[in-house]
Amino acid sequence: MDKSNYQSGGSCVGIYFTLFLIPFICVILLVLGYTGYLPFSVEMHTLITLGLIFMIFLFFIKHNASYSACKISNNFALMEDQLQDALKANALTIMGKTKSTLTVRDFIEGYFKGIRDDNFARVASSVFPMLGILGTFIAIALSMPDFTASSSEKLDQEISLLLSGIGTAFYASIYGIFLSLWWIFFERQGLARIEKSSQNLEEIYDSRIWKNSELIKHEHMQTELKDQKIIQTLQETFSLDFIKDLNNQYIRNFKTIIDDTTNSFERVTTHMESVSRDLRKTIEKIDERKESVEAVKTVKSDIRQFISGVNSLNDGLERFNGSVDHTFVKIDQELARSIDKLGEMAEIIVEQNLYMQKKLLDNDKEI
Repeated sequence: MDKSNYQSGGSCVGIYFTLFLIPFICVILLVLGYTGYLPFSVEMHTLITLGLIFMIFLFFIKHNASYSACKISNNFALMEDQLQDALKANALTIMGKTKSTLTVRDFIEGYFKGIRDDNFARVASSVFPMLGILGTFIAIALSMPDFTASSSEKLDQEISLLLSGIGTAFYASIYGIFLSLWWIFFERQGLARIEKSSQNLEEIYDSRIWKNSELIKHEHMQTELKDQKIIQTLQETFSLDFIKDLNNQYIRNFKTIIDDTTNSFERVTTHMESVSRDLRKTIEKIDERKESVEAVKTVKSDIRQFISGVNSLNDGLERFNGSVDHTFVKIDQELARSIDKLGEMAEIIVEQNLYMQKKLLDNDKEI
């Protein structure tokens, strides 16, 4: 699209003069009527009232949509540079594609509000008729006679003066209504130009801006990914393979404990039997009073073997306790892993709830 379509409006003085010309001509005609150059009478208070309304209209002209649209057209290059900067500032990358979340229409609305005051533009169409009606009542009040005439001829003169004053007073209301219609015509015309400019720019930058449907689709995809992550976490937490491996580990640990304990008791039993046999032999030797010295040594040796057997039993019990401790440590580790997975699932659920609450609040605001 050619930028000259926006820059062909020339100076905005022409738009200002167009808005100014017809209301000014109306005031000039009333001045001519007041001075007697035209065949209708205008009172001084009516002329002053119309002059004040016209001065207020001049103040409002720069806030009219046609005048603002002309300023936008003459500064289109600057506005487009600001638009490109705004699109870059609001860029969002989704699945390898980078586009802007700011729409052209939103940017132009903000730019348009920066040129004119919307508050003045909204009240202008109702201010002028109200000022005209106010001027009419002021003119009637000023032209109202006191009706203190003593004769009927003077009373007729006062009534004629009142009627002529009322007739000219309505010029203020007519002028206010005309300014309101004049304002609305150029306001609609300017808004139509702005709307056309927005549509043309939207066509130009369509490929650089995320559409609402694309953002909604991406949100649904993110929601599905979060749901899948929750399901995966649940599956990992309550996996049958995990429970099966845990049970197998427990069975292996307990089997190891039982085997170690059985071997320890077997060794202790063997040592005890050997010690018992040696003690019986020693007692027999003592009873027979043979080799008493060797018997004492044998007793000491058997006692040492007995103590060794007891120590072996203690070692077996210590290994048993160590195996039990190792088993409980393993259980604690597996339970800790389960708790961590449940924590991850809770965090994902909380994040999902917050996201849904935010979406609901956004939808409420949009409604």
